[in-house]
Amino acid sequence: MSFDVPDDRRYLESHEWATTGGDTVRIGVSDFAQDELGDVVFVELPEVGDEVAAGESFGVVESIKAVSDLYAPVSGEVVAVNEDLFERPELVNEDPYGDGWMLEVEPADGGDAEGLLDADAYDDQIA
Repeated sequence: MSFDVPDDRRYLESHEWATTGGDTVRIGVSDFAQDELGDVVFVELPEVGDEVAAGESFGVVESIKAVSDLYAPVSGEVVAVNEDLFERPELVNEDPYGDGWMLEVEPADGGDAEGLLDADAYDDQIA
């Protein structure tokens, strides 16, 4: 099976993605992750103003198959949360790189995306 792996973002081995290059970093889960999870029924996310730390859990996604922790690709302050997911968690399945995004973080000093996988490396991991 082939999964969408956009090359305009970076990836954690745990299947979260991060956009890079702007003032904020948008975070979500990959197409592979949403497929593995199955139908997403609940998402728990931090609040605006909370701090997240790279490699640490920032929330939970619950599906019909499992409950899984979500891990931050970068450290920083949460500046936006996709509140649509609270009413429509299925957006994670329907559009994981678009409407299914989870949060935006203003990266802390040193909170950049160094060490994250590029699209080719992530694609190799899930192949």
